[in-house]
Amino acid sequence: MKSHKFVILVLAPVFIIIATFQIIPIFLGLGISLFDYSPLNAHNTFVGFSNFTRLFKDPIFYKALAHTLYFGVFATGINLVLTLFIAQIISSFKSNRIRSGFRVIFFMPCVAPLAATGLVWRVMFDQRVGVINGILGKLFGMTPRAWLGEAGTVLPAIIVFSLWADIGYNIILFCAGIDGIPRDFYEAAVIDGAGPVSRFFRITLPLLARTTCFVLAMTMIFYFQSFAQFDIMQRDLGGPNDIGLVLSLFIYRTAFRYKNMGYASAISLGLFLVIMVFTIISQKLNKADWGY
Repeated sequence: MKSHKFVILVLAPVFIIIATFQIIPIFLGLGISLFDYSPLNAHNTFVGFSNFTRLFKDPIFYKALAHTLYFGVFATGINLVLTLFIAQIISSFKSNRIRSGFRVIFFMPCVAPLAATGLVWRVMFDQRVGVINGILGKLFGMTPRAWLGEAGTVLPAIIVFSLWADIGYNIILFCAGIDGIPRDFYEAAVIDGAGPVSRFFRITLPLLARTTCFVLAMTMIFYFQSFAQFDIMQRDLGGPNDIGLVLSLFIYRTAFRYKNMGYASAISLGLFLVIMVFTIISQKLNKADWGY
């Protein structure tokens, strides 16, 4: 009984913080979505589910949703494949110094402020003075392009920057997962004549299922909520004709530019449901039931 009291006493502050800054704001946001709420209005009218009805009829919402899904799915998929490949290469080195050095190199962009690096990459993608156009022009003879101003290139360009900025986290996680796999499995596979590729697909990948499941869920949630890179790398919220508009930008623009907090809260709930659905699907598809 005393142990239970100690556990409750220790966990109570954590639960209070979670309730104050996560659970309660969710319900407050749901409540605001039922009003025509604006901080500039003296009285805010109760409109029921009118904001959600408007949401389902809003073509801009569907455009932002499509961009969010495109960015989230493609960025997550590329991130997982790339980080797992790099982590496997890093873990193949026998020297701890070499492994640690590579981990530090890939993790350094994660430490840099996203706002500062986003500004740098925006200049790099610039049509007139950007180094990317200069390199592509010299190597392949390509004409300069407005990477952040064209519908077909803005999202891939931001995906490239996002991958550069945060692959270090997942590389560290995958390296830790690979290092935690007992060496006995690999030694037995070598004796049986299994090559590096066979060992990766038959040993490393299956035994990284739990790590992969965690990385997939966290990366997808992070990319679906991405805001800073879209806000910084585009000169306008969503770019010309909303070519780079995602749900996070749509929420910000609706709430703070148009001061329509009620409708922004309805959009936020839509984004919450999208993230929840994809998280549940990723958990279902990545069930791992095994032990060393």
